[in-house]
Amino acid sequence: MDDLKDREEKIGQGLVRIGAMTQDQVDDILKRQQAGDASLFGVMAIELGYIDPDTLLKYLSAKEV
Repeated sequence: MDDLKDREEKIGQGLVRIGAMTQDQVDDILKRQQAGDASLFGVMAIELGYIDPDTLLKYLSAKEV
């Protein structure tokens, strides 16, 4: 039986799916996190200029429906 967490879409996957980010941008953030940056994915995406706060809020709001 699949665990619910395994089936949930990761934020980076979702932002690529809706065209808000590229896979290269997602990979960049994941590499930074693996190197020790403890910032949340969405925070890093905004700080790096990959997305704006409104895009993140809209995506997260849509996921809660």
